[in-house]
Amino acid sequence: MALVDLNRPGEKKKIIWASVLGLVAIIFLWWTFVGFGSSKSSRATARPTATPTPQRATGQTPGATGGNQRASSEGLDLSTITPIRFDPSSYEAPEAHRNIFSYYVPPPKPVVTPKPVVTPEPSPPPLLLASVSPANAYARAPEFKLDVSGDKFTPAVRIFVDGRELPTKYISPQQLSTTVPASFIANPGPRAVMVRTPDNALYSNQLSLGVAAAPQPNYLYVGIIGTKNRVGDLALVQDKNNKSVVSVQRGDLLSNRFRVTSISEKELLLLDATLKIQHKITMSEGDKAMGSPLARPTPRVDSEDDEP
Repeated sequence: MALVDLNRPGEKKKIIWASVLGLVAIIFLWWTFVGFGSSKSSRATARPTATPTPQRATGQTPGATGGNQRASSEGLDLSTITPIRFDPSSYEAPEAHRNIFSYYVPPPKPVVTPKPVVTPEPSPPPLLLASVSPANAYARAPEFKLDVSGDKFTPAVRIFVDGRELPTKYISPQQLSTTVPASFIANPGPRAVMVRTPDNALYSNQLSLGVAAAPQPNYLYVGIIGTKNRVGDLALVQDKNNKSVVSVQRGDLLSNRFRVTSISEKELLLLDATLKIQHKITMSEGDKAMGSPLARPTPRVDSEDDEP
């Protein structure tokens, strides 16, 4: 059985078109793998570039014979071949967005505890003052004897009252004595007493001598009854407590303590029999309340010169 029937209409045209298409396919394949120019001319016109470009094989296929277009290392310029160095840019992470609900809390400040300043204790004084006798006195009292007791006393040490040196009698290493003048205790208040040498080479601790205000008479001087020779003058004094008026003369005691020493028209002098302190009372009008003897009228005394 024949494959192609040429007697049938249209079969010839099919054979012709198939031959043409086959020829065109052969030409296209020849141009693709072989080319229409010689390899020599293509090599002569080729120029080296900085980066070599691999040449396309224009020869026969690997299965073809001839090997004219086979790649060889002899035809390559190795000086133009350099390694490719790729430096990628460093990766940077995007900046984190601020959290509006997060607040910076500063760390707590460390508490610095100041170190206590240690003050060195002063060395004890070389002399010891233990006591003074008497420990109390009254202001405006006369001079009195003062004894001090302690330890390590020497004949060179002196007794000082308010920083003023007093004549000192050395009795023993444990006792000294002195006389305190009345001017040292003229006013109430404490007095500092210590024992030391004049050059302050040896000194003792400090004690206090208390000076209190002296008791005052509770009377008012309200009048005087005098005679011609003024020997038996009588003073009228009023008690501030019960408002009673009594008459006294020189030598009498008021409240069994204050002795009348002087009577004048201006003042009355009393002496504290216990403390030997003198008090002065100026004449005044006294309390003239109802019932007081000073409120009663003084009777008129007829004088001897009133007779005709």
